[in-house]
Amino acid sequence: MKHTRSLFRRFLKVHFLFIFLPPIMLIFISAFFGVSNTHEKNVNTLNLFYVSVLLFGFIMVAFVILSWLFFLKLQKRLARLQEVMSSSAKNNSFPKPISVQADRMDEIDQLGSSFNWMIQQLEDSRKREYEEELLRKRLIANLSHDLRTPLTILRGHVTRLNKESISLEGQNSLAEINHTISRVGDLMDDLLSYTLLTSGKHPYQSIATDIGRLVRASVAAWYPLFEEKEIQLDVDLPTEETFYWEADPKWMTRVLDNLFQNIIRHAAEGKYTNIVVDVEKELIMVADRGPGMDNSSYEGGAGIGLSTSNYMLKRMKLKAEFTSNENGTRVAIGRA
Repeated sequence: MKHTRSLFRRFLKVHFLFIFLPPIMLIFISAFFGVSNTHEKNVNTLNLFYVSVLLFGFIMVAFVILSWLFFLKLQKRLARLQEVMSSSAKNNSFPKPISVQADRMDEIDQLGSSFNWMIQQLEDSRKREYEEELLRKRLIANLSHDLRTPLTILRGHVTRLNKESISLEGQNSLAEINHTISRVGDLMDDLLSYTLLTSGKHPYQSIATDIGRLVRASVAAWYPLFEEKEIQLDVDLPTEETFYWEADPKWMTRVLDNLFQNIIRHAAEGKYTNIVVDVEKELIMVADRGPGMDNSSYEGGAGIGLSTSNYMLKRMKLKAEFTSNENGTRVAIGRA
């Protein structure tokens, strides 16, 4: 068992003993010599005064020197502890344990011991979190892969049943089953994509990106799908003016793809989409006239995709602000 000692108690004990011990010895010596010289009539009181003043001055100087040495040693020990903490904060890593003298264990050593215990607990917690995160991502990847086979089988049976002579109600049920299978497949793709993204499998490469040109290219790629769903496109994409963001063009295209995909999946009934690039405010705005994000269908299908988009935007130091009600959803993408 470690025996603890009080640093400040030792300081007070040494200093007060040093202050009171010399005067006591002086009084004792004076009394001794006074008794032995009782027959002498002339006592040199002036010399005794000088000796007292000299002793008092020596005590004060020694007290200041001892106090300075004590606090200098204390300051060095605290500075070492502070240096370890600050270096870990600068390097964004856990600090290394500091050395502790078990045979001394004063207040500073107890603080260091508590600090080392805290570091050990944080390292253990980070290790467990890392292992749990790896397990979760592995399970998600395996689950997304394993579910593709039964979904493919189900889709094959639905296709076969569509060729059979069944009632109109049965055909509607098969269509709903086929739609649900497609929705589950899309959700698995989004989940797998988010897992790979957060695992660093899709590296981030930031360059100066022409946002006006990128949005025009994305809208042109999605235009046939909007036209197929009979969604009216109202676009305001300046061709002569533009602005640049330090971003990954692939990630920005992925964010826009997610927004357009959500419109086709969940807001196609509104038959309207407005896409604007505001060069002056450096904003990308996408609006629809769908049922809004409070609709359960929208929430269930768009949550993972929006999480992926928000993660990408955050890495690119951008943000997306959503405004949604029963009349539609508006998304504004700008600098964070």
